Amino acid sequence: MFTGIIEEVGKVKNVSGGAKALQLEIESKKVLENLRVSESININGACQTVIEMKKSSFVVEAVEETLKKTNLGQLRSGGWVNLERSLKLSDRLSGHIVLGHIDCAGEIISIEKKQKSWIFKVSIPLKFSSYMVEKGSISLEGVSLTTLDVFPDAFSVSIIPYTYENTNFKYKKVNDSINVEFDIIGKYIKKIIDSSKSGVEEKRKITLDFLREKGW
Repeated sequence: MFTGIIEEVGKVKNVSGGAKALQLEIESKKVLENLRVSESININGACQTVIEMKKSSFVVEAVEETLKKTNLGQLRSGGWVNLERSLKLSDRLSGHIVLGHIDCAGEIISIEKKQKSWIFKVSIPLKFSSYMVEKGSISLEGVSLTTLDVFPDAFSVSIIPYTYENTNFKYKKVNDSINVEFDIIGKYIKKIIDSSKSGVEEKRKITLDFLREKGW
């Protein structure tokens, strides 16, 4: 699990493999501290497993499902990626609960420079619209953000100068692909509501007979 607070922007040193799986070697400094083989690391929002450690880099392998749902397959040597190590239970949750399970790759449709911020507008498949609310939590490229405006097939976020300079947002352009993870709490709430509407929840209602059946 992660918080969406980026620790470092790493540089893609090497990309190898094919359409079914890619090995990504990422140069970094800060996240290498105490990082070990088999541990999880968040790369552009996608939870990946470290399979090899080197002196100034680490290697992960992105497989078919990851390549299908994220923009990791578009990475090339020299590119920049957001990095966050997995959360310790004793850590402060400064962002929001981020699982590293990308829902879809959106597309940046506009970047508007304001006096003290940047407004990124991102398009997404229409089927994900119910996961969004204004001023709700969302993860873009692994960064914990708050939705500004919500549309049927798009949303906008405001990027403050610190976030802009300390993530790969400063390298992003219009039409670029961007990894999106919707808030896990919102997903569960939607599931409960949908189940209730379909009558599934009614079947699971706790009654006196149900409690007696379970030995209470």
